[in-house]
Amino acid sequence: MTQPPSLSAFSLTPAAAARIKALATQQNAAGLRVSVLGGGCSGFQYEFELVSHANPEDLNVERDGAQVLIDPDSLDLLLGGELDFVDDLSGSYFKISNPNATSRCGCGNSFSA
Repeated sequence: MTQPPSLSAFSLTPAAAARIKALATQQNAAGLRVSVLGGGCSGFQYEFELVSHANPEDLNVERDGAQVLIDPDSLDLLLGGELDFVDDLSGSYFKISNPNATSRCGCGNSFSA
């Protein structure tokens, strides 16, 4: 697995790490794959998927026993970002703070860069 270009390549909050670790344990997964796909109302959208293994070219971001895997193409659009897990009155969801997003749609599920 590829190591991060720097410690700030992509990060996880403690809340995201705890949720990923719990989900991975429940599903017997290696970690959470975070990808950026074309689509959505703003041009790009995030995809989250529990996976059983890492690909050799993946960036592996670890915190508190949780693992996030990011492919090189997605990393270009996620560089410097942070994954959080939010649990509030509107629901429970993963949220990415992405400095590369120049705009986001109203629901926050897609962005443009």
